[in-house]
Amino acid sequence: MQTIENDPVVKAKKDRGPRNGVDTPTLFATLDAVKAQPKLAEFRFRASNHWIKGAHSRTRMESYTGAGGQHEHKRVYEYDGDHPPVLVGADEAPTPVEFLLHALATCITAGIASVAAARGVTLTEVTSRIEGDINLLGALGLSKDVRNGYQAIRATFDIKGDAPAAKLREIVEQSRARSAVFDVLTKGVPVDVAVNAG
Repeated sequence: MQTIENDPVVKAKKDRGPRNGVDTPTLFATLDAVKAQPKLAEFRFRASNHWIKGAHSRTRMESYTGAGGQHEHKRVYEYDGDHPPVLVGADEAPTPVEFLLHALATCITAGIASVAAARGVTLTEVTSRIEGDINLLGALGLSKDVRNGYQAIRATFDIKGDAPAAKLREIVEQSRARSAVFDVLTKGVPVDVAVNAG
């Protein structure tokens, strides 16, 4: 599959300036640095969570490592999660499965902006709608035949810019193909759960 750095259109446009809010020269410099030192691509992201009450909890995004060092976010990022009253929560925040839809939408959208910038395309609008179908019989322990998570997710992207429709579709497809969140959702990932009880 074609990647950003070996796209012939990209190679011809490496001297272009920032586009779509993406610092394109830095993007290409980063690709070159990582190609020369692949260990720079190894990242570890962290989050900590604490329970508040009922189904309500709060997660804080912690420092992360990557690109050869440890990094702090420029400010504290905290996100609450809860369940609606129909699921015995207080609706103080979105549900965890809704955050999953948010993660998918923002991951692909960020990729669209970067791929378009790398290919010399100026975007004027990118919107999406993500829907997930879930049957809670599994999560509620009422059926062993129904999975706990989403049974299907659908994403629709609307994209406008100074390129033909076919090229805009290719940009979305390239972003989907490179999306870390899409990869985790469609291919799975090992998850180890440790418990310290006391």
